[in-house]
Parts: sequence; C-alpha cells; structure tokens
Amino acid sequence: MPLQVELVSPERTLFSGEADMVRARTVGGGDIAFLPGHAPFIGALAAWTVDITLTGGGHELAAVHGGFVEVGHDRVKILSDLAELASTIDVERARRAQERAEAAIRLGEDVEAEAALARANARLTATGQTVG
Repeated sequence: MPLQVELVSPERTLFSGEADMVRARTVGGGDIAFLPGHAPFIGALAAWTVDITLTGGGHELAAVHGGFVEVGHDRVKILSDLAELASTIDVERARRAQERAEAAIRLGEDVEAEAALARANARLTATGQTVG
C-alpha cells in the first residue's frame, strides 16, 4: 500500500498523490525517510529539500523553508511556510540570492544571511544544482 502524500503551503497544495517513500530533513534530527507502515511521527522541517518517490517511478522534488511533517496511518502531510516545486524554481535567481547571502555572511551579517543562504541552497539542491 503506498503512502498518501500532501505538500501544502499557505498559498496552495503543491503536491497531492501516492508515493513509495518521502525523504525530508528535520531540525536537529537530520534526514529521515518515510515508508509505508512508518510509526507516527511529527517533526519540524529544516530549510532543505523534500524528495517524494512517486508510486510507479519518478520523483517530485521540492525546496521547503521550514514547517512541519506529520506521519501516521500511511499518510505524510508536509506543512511548510514556504515551499517550491523544483520545476518552478528560477535557478539564476536562487544563485544570485546565494551569492548575496554568502557576501553578507562574510561581512558579519549572521542570522538573517544564514537563513537566506539556507533557502537559496535548498532551492538549488532541489533543482539538481551544485551547492558551493
């Protein structure tokens, strides 16, 4: 029996469908994968990617910028403050944001610049770009 997966942001549902596996990164917990029959789980999401292995083959990749994942009864619900499917990400814009954030960090602008860098890296990773 496949997983029923929903990836939701405040604006809309980005993905709803069946999957064989979902991988995500949690705050303080690292990477985690969910398969059918997984124990109930709730966790805070880090700014990184979510990889949904579709039933029947293929993947849906998304950059998520915080939020929560809830798992139970073969359902995975991802609620994110901001999420973007890889197919909708402007790679050049993400690359420029990464460069600006890295420059700000070098100048000592820590917290906000580090969050911006994490978002840019998540976008680039979701699109298959090398994160420098």
